[in-house]
This record gives sequence, structure tokens and C-alpha cells, in this order.
Amino acid sequence: MAAEIVNSRSGDNTDHEGGAEPLDSFDPAFALHRGGKMAVQATVPVRDKDDLSLAYTPGVARVCTAIAEQPELVHDYTWTSSVVAVVTDGTAVLGLGDIGPQASLPVMEGKAILFKQFGGVDAVPIALGCTDVDDIVETVVRLAPSFGGINLEDISAPRCFEIERRLQERLDIPVFHDDQHGTAVVTLAALRNAARLSGRAIGELRAVVSGAGAAGVAIAKMLVEAGIGDVAVADRKGVVSRERQDLTPVKRELAEFTNKAGVTGSLEDALAGADVFIGVSGGTVAEEAVASMAEGAFVFAMANPDPEVHPEVAHKYAAVVATGRSDFPNQINNVLAFPGIFAGALQVRASRITEGMKIAAAEALAGVVGDDLAADYVIPSPFDERVAPAVTAAVAAAARAEGVARR
Repeated sequence: MAAEIVNSRSGDNTDHEGGAEPLDSFDPAFALHRGGKMAVQATVPVRDKDDLSLAYTPGVARVCTAIAEQPELVHDYTWTSSVVAVVTDGTAVLGLGDIGPQASLPVMEGKAILFKQFGGVDAVPIALGCTDVDDIVETVVRLAPSFGGINLEDISAPRCFEIERRLQERLDIPVFHDDQHGTAVVTLAALRNAARLSGRAIGELRAVVSGAGAAGVAIAKMLVEAGIGDVAVADRKGVVSRERQDLTPVKRELAEFTNKAGVTGSLEDALAGADVFIGVSGGTVAEEAVASMAEGAFVFAMANPDPEVHPEVAHKYAAVVATGRSDFPNQINNVLAFPGIFAGALQVRASRITEGMKIAAAEALAGVVGDDLAADYVIPSPFDERVAPAVTAAVAAAARAEGVARR
């Protein structure tokens, strides 16, 4: 079976709440979403009784018996090893916050069709009616035999860190929180190319990350893994440092491997002389703080819909500017990463997604830009057909090299 992008419209365009004009008569987003954005389609025909006897009983019983005797056959004779569960509890949906599982479903359906469209990966949206960490972990563990991978989505921090860690410990399939790692992969790819454009190595750069939530923590970890010169992370109360006594366990761990320079104070204080600003927090950074950055700086202001630094302001001081928006150049978009990462992991039946696989994805993504590198082109478009194959191949090769591939 395969999930597909289809026009699954019911044909009923009436308002069921008493005769008011239907929402989709004036908003094309509602018109597109009516009836949902995806469906399931069979990959084998059921045209007659012979087909039916093979696809279902009695033929299916022989396949079931074989799998019961040799469980590994499930990967050859079902879709398990090629389908991903997109799991949320609806607590951190886009910029909408905690809107609950039902209201999250349009986003999860969208994520599923992006998996299919950009990576050829089937995906099933699952919105859980629970928010307790133990309940989420136990539920996903029990669902896992039906899937080849778990994509965690829009689960609020700091719970998302523990949920991912515990699932990775208990499952032998990839578990990947895209809000963390997808953002980090694409950010690193763009930063590699920005550094190449300026003739510098990543090890020569000092970065400041605004936001110590899921994305900010993952970006900091990946930059350190990639050899950044230094990176400091700021939350609402200022720079995360060992001197602070108000840190959560996640931020205490963050303080141990970031901020080698020992910067303290506000985000604005940290930006003075910095080479890179990475925004994943919202809010607005004062123009004076951007102006205080080093010459030839990079500004990646990724909050949506309002970047922390508007591109018009950023371009006054920065050599390279990126945002999370599609209407400006250099969009940092997770869809550049997660479809290919899962496609590569599933291709080799990887037991997990390692740091090396994520670094390989970032390098492959950066490599797609090639000789076309320019200040307004440090990251490719999501519609560049070279992206997914490049990321898929790099991730699969890294999985084999790191010993987590099973085929």
C-alpha cells in the first residue's frame, strides 16, 4: 500500500453548522483540505476471485505463517520497512502552540505527503490523545511493529528530548524528532556553504543561537559535532552558561559543551563580534545588535512568519542572509532533510539515525549547490530534484560505514 497525494474530496460543500457560507468558499486553504490531503492506495490488483484469494484469505495465511516462523520476512512481505509513523501529541504545532491532537492533523497529513512527494517514503499521521511522557513512549513502542521508522513531530520541549531518547533506547528502528534534527541538518548545510563562500572554515566561526528549545539545542549539538569554533545559546533569560543556577537538565548539559568563551549576559551581548546569528525563537533582535556583529557575518533568522531580523535589516550588515520563509532567498526548510534522511535509513534498514548520518546529510545537501554558490544561493530549493537522491545516498552510505545498516 502507499499513501498518495490525492484530491480526496467528499463533494459535500455545505456548512454543517446551520447554513452559513462554507469556509472553503472564500479561503483556498480550506478548499484544499476538505476531505483530507491523502489516501491509501493498493499496490496490487484485486480484480477477481483469484486475486482476492492471493491478497486475502487463503493465500495471505501462507505469508503470515512464514513470517511467524521467520520474523525477518516481515520486511520483505509487508510495507513495514518502508513506512514511517508521523507522531505528535499536538503540544507545539507550528507557531500555534498547544492546540491538541485533532487540530494538529492537517499538519501531520501535510508532513506525510511531503515524505511521499520529496522522498518517495510512505508515512502515516498519528495524533495521540495523551501528553504524559510515559504514556507517549509506551504507546509508540506498542505501535512500532507496524513501521520502519518513527518521525516525532510538534511535541513541546523539554518533553521531546526525553521522549526521543527513551524511544531510541527501546526501539531498533530510526526515531527522529524532525523539529530538532531536520532543522539542524539544513542549518549546517547552509552554514557550510556560507563559510565556503567567504573563504573560511567552520572552525573559524563563532555562532550565537537564539532559542534553547528543540531546534536550538539540536543546532548547537550539530555545530559542535561539525567543528564550529564556538557556539553560545541564549534563552529568554540570556546566554546559557555554567554560571547560571536556573537551568533545566537539558540546558545544564548544553552549557557543558557550548560557550567555550564563557560569554554571559543577554543575546545582544553575545552577538557583539559574532560571525553567525541563528534564530529559532521568534521575537525581534535590535538592529544595533546585528550591527555589532563581525564584518562579513551570516544571519539565519528562521522564525516564521516574522524573522527575528528582517532581511532588509540583515542585508545592511551581513554577507549571507537566510530565513525560514519561501518568499526570500536561502530558505532553511526541513523538507530538504527529513525525506532523504528517512529514505536512506529505510533503504538499508538502519537500526537508528546516528550523528554521522545527519552530518552526511548536511554535507550532501550543501554539495547540491556546487559551483552555483552565491550569497543568495547557499541552500538549494526544496523543489530541486537532486536533493532527495543526494541525501538518501549519503545517509545510506553513512549507515553502512557506522555499522547500523542491516541490508
